[in-house]
Amino acid sequence: MKSLKEELEAPIHCQFCQNKANSAFHNLGTEELDVVSKLKTCVSFRKGQVVMHEGARPQGIYCIHKGKLKLYKIGTEGKEQILRFATNGDLIGYRSILSDQPISASITALEDTYACYIPKSSFFEVIEQNPKFSLNILKLSCRELGEAGKMIASLAQKTVRERLAEILLLLQTTFGKDEEGYLDVKLTREELANMVGTATESAIRLLSEMKEDRYISTKGRRIKLEDPEALREVAAVFD
Repeated sequence: MKSLKEELEAPIHCQFCQNKANSAFHNLGTEELDVVSKLKTCVSFRKGQVVMHEGARPQGIYCIHKGKLKLYKIGTEGKEQILRFATNGDLIGYRSILSDQPISASITALEDTYACYIPKSSFFEVIEQNPKFSLNILKLSCRELGEAGKMIASLAQKTVRERLAEILLLLQTTFGKDEEGYLDVKLTREELANMVGTATESAIRLLSEMKEDRYISTKGRRIKLEDPEALREVAAVFD
């Protein structure tokens, strides 16, 4: 019987990928997906392994099959600033290839991660031959730029408490909940603080206050959003 690692690293036809509906490949036909499947290879990364280094020039893109990664920059004092996350169905490295510029952030696996790797030349081949895929990539890039703009505005205009509440809501939207209702991602308090743009001690204090207010509950590094609506009010996030 194959192990999970062996199963996930075995070639999986894009037509039958469980993440197809949430990926940039979602509206490609069977023949088009046949081409992509023939061009790709399956790879894996251990928890904590760096997938790409900031400043490198990727020679291909990764489509995440199963796993979680963080994209971050390192400041002048060596402090990490998490920009966003990637999970099942997400593409990483494509904007660097399209712009022909070094990648702007390092990428590290938050857990054992499995992905499909498409070489740069093959990626361009798919783009040139599939207008639908090209449009999907354009939409994806615009959405990521929009999210980056929201993060910049949040850092500039919101208090630390508001930003932390917004980040907790974002994590639930991105990763969902596990079988016990906790956020399906485990981050250190330092990583949370880096996302919010504050000191670790401040993040810990604010999490304790939110716990006292019964907005959240915790178990070690695990966090459960007990009252998302209250957090939305704190974060000033409205639909």
